[in-house]
Amino acid sequence: MAKFVDQLNIHAKAGDGGDGVVRWLRTKYNPKGGPAGGNGGRGGDVYMRAVRDRNQLAKYTGKKEFIAESGQPGAGNSLYGKHGEDLYIDVPVGSVVTDKAHDRTFELFTEGETVKVLIGGAGGLGNEYFKSSTNQAPQQATDGKPGEAADFTVAVTLIVDVGLIGLPNAGKSTLLNTLTNAQSQVGAYPFTTLEPHLGDLYGYLLADIPGLIEGAAVGKGLGHTFLRHVTRTKMLLHLVSLEHENPLEVYETVRNELSAYDKTLAEKEEWIILSKKDLYSKPDTREVKKMFDNYNKRVFVISENDSKSIKTLSNALVKHVTAS
Repeated sequence: MAKFVDQLNIHAKAGDGGDGVVRWLRTKYNPKGGPAGGNGGRGGDVYMRAVRDRNQLAKYTGKKEFIAESGQPGAGNSLYGKHGEDLYIDVPVGSVVTDKAHDRTFELFTEGETVKVLIGGAGGLGNEYFKSSTNQAPQQATDGKPGEAADFTVAVTLIVDVGLIGLPNAGKSTLLNTLTNAQSQVGAYPFTTLEPHLGDLYGYLLADIPGLIEGAAVGKGLGHTFLRHVTRTKMLLHLVSLEHENPLEVYETVRNELSAYDKTLAEKEEWIILSKKDLYSKPDTREVKKMFDNYNKRVFVISENDSKSIKTLSNALVKHVTAS
């Protein structure tokens, strides 16, 4: 599987305009004909276009420069030069494109959405353009204008149905692999997941967001590099491992980081998933579930060794996202 690339810097340039030319009309019966130099064609524009392929940026890792076609120069017999073809750069749905040269930002959050980011240069003028009653034999023509150029940063914000969040080693990758056909790496140490992993649950997209720690909103640990993925997630499964002595404190740590990064994250629909039930010291989990009553959220207790608990969560999740 190709590595997921969620940010890329590229350089793009619109096409240059073709030059206008000096030409003269010469025929058998009009050997001293007038000016007939055509204008140059305009350069191609550059567009960004949103596509559903989330690995689109990975295809560009070996290509950092994109150049639209230039316009062709004019020709004799008053022929205009051909316009340069526009260039379309495909980016994943959810991309935020920053034009560093012109200090502007474009958001592409809908499949097929297209935005013009660079304008091609205008074509030059041929000598026929300059003909007038006082200038019957103009000798001048103008060069085509250069197309716009800029460096861009393309940053992808995943737009998924369900995002899995929590501290490192909370069991997010394991749950994603269990619920979907994903193959997210699993390990008993923090930061196993260094990039978001995706899985498909009956047509709904789930994302394992890398573990957050206290201070993530200001860049600690993996920092806000991954917090921005949560902003475009429709609902959250917040995993809290029952191996911690105080699961509520762990839960609130991540909640505080979400609020510090973007207050709207705290308003997203969220289910609390108490994971690693097999590591809980008490036989009954009703007491630990009661700790979360004040949050008025659905709470599930699961273990990767308990297929019944996983199935209960899976069925509830599918029913919910289908209805929403």
